[in-house]
Amino acid sequence: MSFDPYDSYKSRTTFGLVVLVAVVVVSGVAFFFVARFLSSEGKEANDSGRAEEPAEVVRVLDKAPEQFGAVDVTVPPESAEQILNSLGIGVTTVDPALLVEQIGRTLEAGKIQAAANLIGRKALSEDQVKQLQELAGQARLKLDEDRPISEIGELEVNRRGRWALNLRDDYGARIYLDLLRKQGKWGVEKVGLPGVPPNDARPGRAVMVDALGIIDAFLQAAFRQSFETARSFVDPKEVSDAKIAGLCIVFEEGQYQLREHKPLRAVLNRENVAAFLANVETSDGSQAAQFGVNLRRADENSPWRVVEINLDQLLADYAQRVAGGDVYYTPLIRNPKGGDTLILYFGFDEETLTARTERQLEIVSLMLQTDKEKKLTLSGHTDAIGSATYNESLSGRRAETVRQFLVDSGVPPGQIETIALGKTQPRRPNTTVGGADNPDGRRVNRRAEIYLDF
Repeated sequence: MSFDPYDSYKSRTTFGLVVLVAVVVVSGVAFFFVARFLSSEGKEANDSGRAEEPAEVVRVLDKAPEQFGAVDVTVPPESAEQILNSLGIGVTTVDPALLVEQIGRTLEAGKIQAAANLIGRKALSEDQVKQLQELAGQARLKLDEDRPISEIGELEVNRRGRWALNLRDDYGARIYLDLLRKQGKWGVEKVGLPGVPPNDARPGRAVMVDALGIIDAFLQAAFRQSFETARSFVDPKEVSDAKIAGLCIVFEEGQYQLREHKPLRAVLNRENVAAFLANVETSDGSQAAQFGVNLRRADENSPWRVVEINLDQLLADYAQRVAGGDVYYTPLIRNPKGGDTLILYFGFDEETLTARTERQLEIVSLMLQTDKEKKLTLSGHTDAIGSATYNESLSGRRAETVRQFLVDSGVPPGQIETIALGKTQPRRPNTTVGGADNPDGRRVNRRAEIYLDF
């Protein structure tokens, strides 16, 4: 029997082809089942009841903030109604800041459909989608370069929080995102959009008009030294102008700002009563303090108003930080007659104003110039060293120095009354219980008080 090498080669070739085909078929089947598995995993609801993020969104959310780019969307532009009808229930993530910034970056790129996919259908209305499209067309969705997002505060501790996208425009406009946390993951529950400039997007306007929105707008105005705007958010029967002015002074002189992490925390948030803790820190982050703010409204159709500001801890921190030398500092005290009194301090046997007291008076002068009917009483005071006659004269000169500064700042003289009280009304004892000199007490007594009688 002869041996044909060609037939042998054909047999081996045929066998190899069979093996190759088998490998391809098996690989295809395996790939099919893996793809089906991954697809079903992506569609299943997570433990919060919200749909898991699509794979391409997960990859974006896993990036560091500086690597953010817009979600790639290749579909053609759609109407607001089409966009809304196509939405799922949004994306959830463990890190709320990551979700908020991704939404912001996607909006900034003008990709409204992609941003709406991240937000979800329950948090958006058709009018809001249209407004986002209009803002994108006006190039008004660019984020602030220095601080693109901000955490506003908590509506419910560790369950509901508010964040803001800070837009880069002339109006300080913001887009607000209320987030809801379920079983460890955050998703968007509500969206608040800025109005049309200049009136409805101006700094200080409360886009979200619930208790948290009002307190945030109030504090932002105080940080900007915008007294009249801050005053518009309070109940004037409960919160004095002096307290608002004192808060403005402390914020500026103490160089305070709201803390980045959980700046406002709800202590109580009921239907018509709310209380928050405001967390502040110095601009360099070296010192921190907090104070309480209470709000109230008559009913669900009435506006929220600030009705109490407890500054005790903030003022104590402020006084401790600026302590030293021969001048005492705390810009606000309770008046025995009721209300609050602004207070300025002087050095021993001095009647000149420091740079700090001049800035305080600038704020007061702005308050007075907004309403020509407002009046104030200036009382000058001294410590106990020296004769009664000398101290009466010194206290008068201190009150006159303050009056003249206000007049030079544009306040009509008829709005100011001055009183020289010498050493007759000390705030602290000038001597100890044993009769020894009390320098700390005397520092507090060298002052001029500004009683705002309006």
